Amino acid sequence: MSAKPEPGVGSGNAHPRTRGRRLVVDGLLAIVLTAAVVVGLSVASTFWTDALRLAEGAAEEAAEQPFYTLPATVDPAAPGTVLRSEPIGSAPPGTLAWRVLYHSTDVLGDDIVVSGLVITPDGDPPAGGWPVVSWAHPTTGTAIRCAPSVGLDPFDLVEGLKELTDAGYAVAATDYSGLGVDGPDSYLIGVTEGNNVLDAVRAARGIPDARVGTELVLWGHSQGGQAALFAAQQAAAYAPELQLKAVAVAAPATDLAALLKADIGDISGVTIGSYAFTAYASVYGPSTPGASLDTILTPAAAAAAPSMNELCLLGQNSQLHEIGAPLVGDYLSGDPSTTQPWADLLAANTPGSGGAALPVPLFVAQGDVDQLVHPDITAAFVKSQAEAGTTVTSYTIEGTGHGTVALRAVPKLMEWLGSLGLPH
Repeated sequence: MSAKPEPGVGSGNAHPRTRGRRLVVDGLLAIVLTAAVVVGLSVASTFWTDALRLAEGAAEEAAEQPFYTLPATVDPAAPGTVLRSEPIGSAPPGTLAWRVLYHSTDVLGDDIVVSGLVITPDGDPPAGGWPVVSWAHPTTGTAIRCAPSVGLDPFDLVEGLKELTDAGYAVAATDYSGLGVDGPDSYLIGVTEGNNVLDAVRAARGIPDARVGTELVLWGHSQGGQAALFAAQQAAAYAPELQLKAVAVAAPATDLAALLKADIGDISGVTIGSYAFTAYASVYGPSTPGASLDTILTPAAAAAAPSMNELCLLGQNSQLHEIGAPLVGDYLSGDPSTTQPWADLLAANTPGSGGAALPVPLFVAQGDVDQLVHPDITAAFVKSQAEAGTTVTSYTIEGTGHGTVALRAVPKLMEWLGSLGLPH
């Protein structure tokens, strides 16, 4: 599920970085030097700080390919074990940050390597280390280069980052499996995403200078809402050393069959369907009879899926529309809510489908004019969670669509954290 386009994320620039990117770096550095003259070298200037961060980010992006290149052989390790980390010089003011590659586990139980970010306040943590928010990002795409940690400003999609770090939280931000580094598909595959979200916290704790503790809040938007909810469901069994305190979601992907059915009549639904059905066919297909694209998509849609999955949602919308628009109205060959094995696969990846209450308080924000994650579907999820016994706080953000709901929910989120006795 998507968010508003943000600069520097999902740009579609393939590795390796080209000579043209070096020119961008040089140009940005020139802008910074010019700005320094204009403002009299005032490091207090917001423009200076932002321009310098952008130049540093461009320089880092130009040289980051080796960081994301996996060794020829990677030995299995405990989930959350850090394979590689490096400081990020363009961290936002008042913070420290690292890129990280770490071990996790996918839905099939296999050891995988995942990339992500770790951001902490630049100061002394409380006794026991910084409490941590594990951020689960909205849809950026499914190709390796669509990872949020790749780009001029890898912090751009972390909604509420400043408020959270100012309040004294560290933030762990997974890319999910298959983004950033090679790995199995994870799009809307709840167990894989949830494990990635939890193991990002373990990885953060594995960076000595980050000084991250065990108190955990989960926070996710759209696709990331589904990931955060699965992480909450799995935390006690999968990562019992972490002290889960709360889970917060904005416009979460909950009833997957209902969402796909509601969205499939426009280009957004076709794009999400391409990402999701391809991921499911790749992961479940080898062991699940009938889980191939030709059992749920029209021949034209199945033929277009590989090309659509090479494109990032943020930055390559025009190309996605060019391929996907002719498929609107001629995409599905059956109803995924009733066609097997797709109905069972979608149900298995729908958070809360088992009917159990979440073990911690739940915050849900929903935009009232969201046309991608429809308000009635989120309302049904909130109702089902309350009936199951979860302590739910739900907000409708008026005049708000899908892309901006998480940002607009941040003030309410911080208030809610404070009401639970957590930093705010």
